[in-house]
Amino acid sequence: MALIYLMLAGIGILFPYAALIPWLFQHGPDIQLVIDNIKVNKLSLFAWLDVLISGVTLLLFIVVDAKRHGVRYYLVAIAGLFFVGVSFALPLYLYLRERQLPIKY
Repeated sequence: MALIYLMLAGIGILFPYAALIPWLFQHGPDIQLVIDNIKVNKLSLFAWLDVLISGVTLLLFIVVDAKRHGVRYYLVAIAGLFFVGVSFALPLYLYLRERQLPIKY
């Protein structure tokens, strides 16, 4: 499973950034435009709120679970959450956690 989680983390970087980078080239880092686009309709607001709540939940999960199970390098997943998002941080954390678990046959 560790390899699958690692591949999903890679996909979790590629797909969101494939959408973000062209937007940044077109508009630049215009925070006000981002906020305007979030508020443009209820569906956009729903999506952003869903991601925000998922991110907060994931942050709490990573901190508690990493301390409980002694997961090393969990701060890398937290940094990934802030710099990329849930789509990268969740599979990365699961990869870090999985590679520490004892192998059971």
